[in-house]
Amino acid sequence: GVPLGGIGGGTINRGWQGDFCKWQLKPGIYTFGSPLADQFIVSIRRHNTTIYQQVLSTKAPTGEPLRSWNWKYCGSYAYYHGLYPRAWTVYDLQGPKVVLTCRQISPVFPHEYKDTSLPTAVFSWDVENNGNEEVEVTIVMSMENGIGKNHFLRDTISGLWNEPFTNAEGDNKVSGITMHNTMYKDMPFTLTVGATAKENVTVTHCSSFNPMKEGSEVWAPLLFNGRLKSKPGICLKLSGKSAPSSAGEHTACAVAASCIVKPKSMGETLDFSLVWDMPQIHFGDAGKHYRRRYSRWFNGSNAGASIASYALHTYPEWEKKIDDWQNPILDNQQLPDWYKSALFNELYYITDGGTVWLEVDGKSETANGNSNGVVPDSVRQMYVYCVCVHFLKNDVGNNKQLIFDYVYNKKVYHTLMYVLNGLKYLFYFREEIQNSDFLKEYGKFAYLEGQEYNMYWCGYMCWYFGVGMCVGILVWVQLLVYWSASILHSNPTQRKYLMDGMIAPAKTPNVVPHDVGCPGKGYRDFLVKRGFFFKLDAHVYCLGIHMRRRSGCLMGGGLDLGGVECRIVMQESMRHDEDNDGLIENSGAADQTFDGWCVTGPSAYCGGLWLAALRCMEAAAELLGHKEDEVKYHELLVRATQAYQDRLWNGEYFNYDCSPNTNHSTSVMADQCAGQWFLLASGISDVLPDDRVKSALHKVFSLNVEKYHGGSHGAVNGMRPHGVVDNSSVQSNEVWTGVTYALAATMIHKGMLKEGFRTASGIYRSCWQRYGMAFQTPEAVRRNHTFRSLAYMRPLSIWGMQHA
Repeated sequence: GVPLGGIGGGTINRGWQGDFCKWQLKPGIYTFGSPLADQFIVSIRRHNTTIYQQVLSTKAPTGEPLRSWNWKYCGSYAYYHGLYPRAWTVYDLQGPKVVLTCRQISPVFPHEYKDTSLPTAVFSWDVENNGNEEVEVTIVMSMENGIGKNHFLRDTISGLWNEPFTNAEGDNKVSGITMHNTMYKDMPFTLTVGATAKENVTVTHCSSFNPMKEGSEVWAPLLFNGRLKSKPGICLKLSGKSAPSSAGEHTACAVAASCIVKPKSMGETLDFSLVWDMPQIHFGDAGKHYRRRYSRWFNGSNAGASIASYALHTYPEWEKKIDDWQNPILDNQQLPDWYKSALFNELYYITDGGTVWLEVDGKSETANGNSNGVVPDSVRQMYVYCVCVHFLKNDVGNNKQLIFDYVYNKKVYHTLMYVLNGLKYLFYFREEIQNSDFLKEYGKFAYLEGQEYNMYWCGYMCWYFGVGMCVGILVWVQLLVYWSASILHSNPTQRKYLMDGMIAPAKTPNVVPHDVGCPGKGYRDFLVKRGFFFKLDAHVYCLGIHMRRRSGCLMGGGLDLGGVECRIVMQESMRHDEDNDGLIENSGAADQTFDGWCVTGPSAYCGGLWLAALRCMEAAAELLGHKEDEVKYHELLVRATQAYQDRLWNGEYFNYDCSPNTNHSTSVMADQCAGQWFLLASGISDVLPDDRVKSALHKVFSLNVEKYHGGSHGAVNGMRPHGVVDNSSVQSNEVWTGVTYALAATMIHKGMLKEGFRTASGIYRSCWQRYGMAFQTPEAVRRNHTFRSLAYMRPLSIWGMQHA
């Protein structure tokens, strides 16, 4: 179901059956399992007598826990509709003739950087009385103090306690319960349930109950008079706080809102908020703590209650912003319904992708959290620092090699690390001057490659993510700022890489990291292969920088953001041009995003991205007035483009690669025009001949789409020219969701509107309708109806279709 919460504060998933089924408060760590007590309950009274009381869940639990509650609601009388960041659940109560509609709202909408960071969601209940008599309706929200039924600490922790609160927000009052949890001793958090009390709405609560027992302290008073009360003796008399739990003791709370509904009419809206407040976090090594962004505005022990009150007071404004954002697309009758669903619902990953959004607290966090921003005291480091300043004032890319040559020629190998440190500290200094105010204002933002692929800011994925960042363009710019800061970094930690068995540093300078690693502990390359041999990250970085320049996001003093870094990584990438024709070659290994599909020599995919990166470098040089660079990259682009076509064009499409194995090299690759897609999205279409790009796209559509399950499953990665799936690798015969959407966007750019939408509809219907993987779209699906890597970020590329 649609995940709850804003961006970067952790998420809770509420499933389509109404269960709170997946939790991610600790960064990147997901806990599954629905606590039985996490429910909504309805109680309906007529003439001071309860005529209907039901847990709004289709479950039928067995055993002692909550056995006094009335379970097993008939699912035939309810339906669920999700359109991120909102969801609707409708319950048609046939007996009392009442219809309940629960509207779930999370604060996610474009170009807002405060409310969208809040770890909260609102549940707004509309009550419709279709009967002929007045009824009193009570909705109860109950929650266990914990994060998921299957968490390994659930049955051992102690010291959990709850406390009531009441806050005034505007003309209304918000009352509820805050539950304090010590499950993570160095990352304490609270769960808060609040409800709005107003003139015609009464709020009551049960501060604490044991959800592993029968639950009568909630059910009985509700059945008696439609109200909740705290059981005498469980709360400390003066404060209202519950006594701390003993080891293994479970605790929960319940909050109720009640209103009178006239016959044949709608009653008052009953509004609840849920808040999960874990303001301070750390990553795997626990070496450094970070504050989440929302703690700038809501901090302290009562932050959960304050956020709950703020959310209940502000959510109508959120909904207006969501409507203003979504309605122009939803009201467009020319767009198919499946596309509208996919476009907004794939954005679930922006909050549920292990996303963190952190505060920058001063100089120590302007880069990777492991520098205090002060020039080192060591005399030798100071000397090298000064040398670096002298060389780097003009161009790092041209002069850094001189430093290395000096070091090696003098045979002072031990000085090399000081040189690298000098570069590093200079870069921190440069970042402070240019970007510290920006980072302090907008914080640090990161996301996982996938919920099962725990790499933050996976380099080559960022361009897919970038097209989906319609909700916060400055967050994407901040990512590029931080990404730029990573390039000169080195991480000398030795590690063994799985693909070739080599022992090498975790991160070498001059390359884009595949994984930023644990913040404060250094960047890392992909454990499978070293970053230098990965052919995509540098190109994608340059493309991302240029796209933001074209969009006007890097103007004024920030126009040259990444300029030096782009030259560095492009110069480093030139080492992959083995025959000096301007076109880079692949190594014969799986050295690109299709990391199970080997590539040899010039290739359609990597070569096309290289051409796109060269064209962007030329355009950037022109924009910045760097005439020499403009001429340099133009001449290089001309040579590379000619080599690309001479080596790969076969008259219909671009061959997969230049391997001597023709059973592999002549395959039709679905993503062969990826570089052209990015150029087209940036407003550039003058690199490859238009007729050849269209011919390649038509070939992909006729084979990879139409010849694969009749066009109903998206675009398979590889097809042989005679219409048989390429089974040469474990990935050539997969359909990648994000690649299919990107391919569809490229087709639309080239005027192939019908083909683009048919291509995209196949993968949407497969994942969301046939296979039931809504809000957890996988990286890949296969012919035998299996999948790989649930909840992956690449499907955000569907926003490339809207951009086209």
